Amino acid sequence: MRLPLPRGGKESLGGTGGLERGGPRIAAPLRSPTVMRRNPFGVDICCRKGSRSPLQELYNPTQLELSNTAVLHQMRRDQVTDTCRANSAMSRKRRVLTPNDLKHLVVDEDHELIYCYVPKVACTNWKRLMMVLTGRGKYSDPMEIPANEAHVSANLKTLNQYSIPEINHRLKSYMKFLFVREPFERLVSAYRNKFTQKYNTSFHKRYGTKIIKRQRKNATQEALRKGDDVKFEEFVAYLIDPHTQREEPFNEHWQTVYSLCHPCHIHYDLVGKYETLEEDSNYVLQLAGVGSYLKFPTYAKSTRTTDEMTTEFFQNISSEHQTQLYEVYKLDFLMFNYSVPSYLKLE
Repeated sequence: MRLPLPRGGKESLGGTGGLERGGPRIAAPLRSPTVMRRNPFGVDICCRKGSRSPLQELYNPTQLELSNTAVLHQMRRDQVTDTCRANSAMSRKRRVLTPNDLKHLVVDEDHELIYCYVPKVACTNWKRLMMVLTGRGKYSDPMEIPANEAHVSANLKTLNQYSIPEINHRLKSYMKFLFVREPFERLVSAYRNKFTQKYNTSFHKRYGTKIIKRQRKNATQEALRKGDDVKFEEFVAYLIDPHTQREEPFNEHWQTVYSLCHPCHIHYDLVGKYETLEEDSNYVLQLAGVGSYLKFPTYAKSTRTTDEMTTEFFQNISSEHQTQLYEVYKLDFLMFNYSVPSYLKLE
């Protein structure tokens, strides 16, 4: 079964030597870029079984099981493409990508994978997996890697660390994937984790104090100093406040996926979903040729933010604020095929 081949030109980044037609631009580094010369499909035999790359296996699967799943992921790719095209004015406002825009794209040289991590979408476990894949035997069990270790930037290499020709080569030759989640469920998960847990004092100081100062009338001096009791309604008001978006980009935990991973500029070969997390994750590992000995970690979901929980959090949000918040995350809803939540009272 053959599926349409990846459109390499769409996500190629132009360097000092000129732009490839249809590709976004990236600001060139000051140093002279060097090209890493290697076979685009060649890896050490120890690191990936078989000679086919994940990209080849995805677009021209050899196994029936993979062929059936490939159709679903083709539909997801088409949804992203169609949404970007239909909302081109909004989704492609920024024509120039900078190295900073690529800092969420984790690179695995050995298995030719690029993973764009989205906080609150199982990114800790996926970073653990990437450490196993790139560790060359240093790690074997992802769950033995402490969560805080997975978030140490030095433990994983990101695409912004390469020269422009090297970036172009990897965007064309490697399989690019990301995982997404229902936007408001992800938002509530971020709020619960960052503002209701007492240990997150850095977030309370950095954002909580600011939110309370801006959104709470007659705030106590203790609340202004600690910032550790932000209400969800105040958090929403902060997000939709035009001043917030003018002041600085959203924190990555509540930033939109289209702003973190740039799916309208970078063509992702595979879009995994939180709702089918294990199935989609293990599909990626199969394509990478490691599925026989590496599986996505299963874990207890007792504290997981659910749709029912999200519904409760939105009960006290006015219809005006719900409408404004939906507009902020609208592209994520559309491009990843999430319907408007039934609990919303949009104006």
